[in-house]
Amino acid sequence: METECYPISLVPGTTALFRDFAESDAAADTAKLRQWYPSNPFSMAWAKDAPTLVLEHRELLADALRKEVESFGGNKLALANVEKLRAGAAAVVSGQQVGLFGGPLLTLLKAATAVRKAQDATKVSGREHVPVFWLASEDHDLAEVDQVSLLSKMSVETLRLGLRTERPVPVGGIALDGATEDGRRRVQDVLDQASELLGWAPVCDLLRECYAPGKTLAQSFGTLLTKVFAEQGLVVMDAASREFHKLGATTLRSAITDADALEHALLVRSDELVKAGYHAQVLVAPSHSLLFLLDGESRARLPLRRSTEGAWKAGSRVYQTNELLTILDADPERLSPNALLRPVFQDTILPTAAYIGGPAEIAYFAQSAVLYEQILGRVTPVLPRLSATLVDSTSAKTLSSHELQVSQVWEAKTVDQLALRLGARAMPLESKRKLAAVGNAMDSELTALTDYMTAMSEELGRAAGVSASKMRYQMNRLRRMSANFELQKEASLRKHATAIMLTLFPDSHLQERLLGGILFLARYGEGLPELLVQHAGQECPGHRVIYLQ
Repeated sequence: METECYPISLVPGTTALFRDFAESDAAADTAKLRQWYPSNPFSMAWAKDAPTLVLEHRELLADALRKEVESFGGNKLALANVEKLRAGAAAVVSGQQVGLFGGPLLTLLKAATAVRKAQDATKVSGREHVPVFWLASEDHDLAEVDQVSLLSKMSVETLRLGLRTERPVPVGGIALDGATEDGRRRVQDVLDQASELLGWAPVCDLLRECYAPGKTLAQSFGTLLTKVFAEQGLVVMDAASREFHKLGATTLRSAITDADALEHALLVRSDELVKAGYHAQVLVAPSHSLLFLLDGESRARLPLRRSTEGAWKAGSRVYQTNELLTILDADPERLSPNALLRPVFQDTILPTAAYIGGPAEIAYFAQSAVLYEQILGRVTPVLPRLSATLVDSTSAKTLSSHELQVSQVWEAKTVDQLALRLGARAMPLESKRKLAAVGNAMDSELTALTDYMTAMSEELGRAAGVSASKMRYQMNRLRRMSANFELQKEASLRKHATAIMLTLFPDSHLQERLLGGILFLARYGEGLPELLVQHAGQECPGHRVIYLQ
């Protein structure tokens, strides 16, 4: 199977911090990154340094995980992995929001990377490592998870259940059908739409099983991911329950009692990032909080804010510190971490050897590291997930026929620009030679003339520069007109450009970030998860293009 590896710097939408992190092996200033990311992401040294939880914690964790795995329909392999954790195994963890029908392709890429890294770590260290997938079910951005993007022949189709709530609540507990007849019909209608777009592939039956009316977003997502990675024994967990919050209560307590010190550390780190030429990924304002609180009556998820008097405010209600600590002791599930504290909370619960993150999560870790240091006294290594574009056989043939690379599709950005590129390539060789010869000669003469005029007078030089720019513009216009002529003469070129862009760079987004993973399971079948696991090593530290049959 053919693959290509592109440097992360060529991937659209990459932040400077993640680019330097992903290319840190070659970076001259690796030492600067190490102050924020202590572990080398491309070394397996982390596998030998995983923490070990005390026996009582392991027993409670395994009991809670076993319930989760059974509720998601996990098989013997997943249950065996839970028992390995009970016996002292380490965890390689990843996670994602509970998006409709499994969310975007990157969900599968994260899970596959966690599986692969757990396998590699077990071989390197001699200690068992287990892949765990953490459901971000406590988030309250419903609009973000109530959607999945699939493809029709001509466009990206975004499907939604149209879920509504009166207040911001944790999305994982929201029922698919709202317990109404209209809701049940809506679920069936959206499943029918998805099945049609997926060509009624076998995976559609699994989708209907997982997203049956009456289930919640978290139950459906967890069941789907458990079934898809059944052969790899992936342990899927929804940590919103009281049992898991009890296990992570020490971190939630620190966020309350040590709020001033944690805030100071975050503000210092944010300044460090800005001075180093990056930007703070999460804005930390004075008197902010790392916590959300579920209202005792409405169950709305509200951000906690600290006041100058040392009190805390959630919505219109004011809480004293001792009140929050009482809530934590009695109902720990009412308190949940924000994006910066969440990985620390996670690694208080789990014996995490490494976390598999996407670009945004890894950027967050530069700030979260100070919370790790102050709360846990260690920093969990963070590793980049597999970043990939999957190319079907039809797209591969089209790319090959036009001598195109996937990076050139990214560069084009739009169908129109890609079509022009194809038109330019389709021009007769003699036309290309004449345009190139005239263009090169004109550019050389204009440069020489501008330099000459500038030596005579700066004013003449500026005038010559303006005139030269106009002439070059007209030359480029002639090139575009020639390419457009070929486009009009050969209609298939635009058709090819449309198909390539739709499949490989839909709506100017990376395929992995926009298109639902279920689309690729429908196209490539039940062997896709293991294929992704095979490609999730670190042989390609950038973006991998995988040509599938």
